[in-house]
Amino acid sequence: MPGTEVHLAHGPYAAVVTLRGGALRELRHGDRDLVVGFGPEGAVPDYRGVICAPWPNRLADGTYTYAGRSYAAAVNEPQRGAALHGLAIHRAWKVLEAGSDRAVLGCRIPSGPDYPGDLELTVTYGLSDDGLRGTVRAVNAGAVAAPYGVCPHPYLVAGPSPLDDWSLELPAEAYLEVTPDRLLPVGMRQVDGDAFDFRSPRRLGQVKIDQAFTGISRDDAGLARVRVLDPSGTGVELGWGPEWPWVQVHTGDKPVGPDRLGLAVEPMTCPPDALHSGADLVHLQPGGSHSASWTIRALG
Repeated sequence: MPGTEVHLAHGPYAAVVTLRGGALRELRHGDRDLVVGFGPEGAVPDYRGVICAPWPNRLADGTYTYAGRSYAAAVNEPQRGAALHGLAIHRAWKVLEAGSDRAVLGCRIPSGPDYPGDLELTVTYGLSDDGLRGTVRAVNAGAVAAPYGVCPHPYLVAGPSPLDDWSLELPAEAYLEVTPDRLLPVGMRQVDGDAFDFRSPRRLGQVKIDQAFTGISRDDAGLARVRVLDPSGTGVELGWGPEWPWVQVHTGDKPVGPDRLGLAVEPMTCPPDALHSGADLVHLQPGGSHSASWTIRALG
């Protein structure tokens, strides 16, 4: 769809990025999907591939106080009374750069009753022999400090088998317990002996996951990796750097309609409801910036 998205290709990899939420709409390796995609028109289903900023996940009641002032964002998850996935998904994005294997999209989040800062947000998508690399950067162009958090929101696809048959490797030692009705944090829990312990790869089965994990094992370069494998031998890996101390994992369960189509793996700079708890919240000073990257590559 000319003007609203960019098609990228490099070797066996191909991607489509869209101005709707700055999202990764498609990512393929050869003839197979690495993420759950969506069509070229209409709303983005399930926040697939969007950039969630200036907070990821849920903000209870949509209200918060920062630097002594109160702010209120629209509640877009009314069944749980939450402002979900920030403000960038509701802003107008534009293409800043476009090439055969690289694109830069951008949007502005102005100061107002829902946010104190004036953010210039960009996301860079690039393809190489190693797969896709995404980098999201925020600059506070405003006159006052601003709270900030971010995450990408891809749903990974390991292969042709149902999600229940996929194996997951998730190197996290702890996760946030949440309330059953609103999915708001209530405290930390270790994964030892728990249904959410995937530090060694094992089959997902019928487990339902919608948790924020932390205490993540990393390699010598500070990189963490989640791997999802299909019984056929194909798979997909998402990696991220130390800028993201959290990762939300969701099996995509729905009460009605198609569910468990893919596994959402969302590196996060802060946990859910961080504008209330302050946990790992980034404080962007005027002129300050924050940048973080993630990668997705095919396995098998």
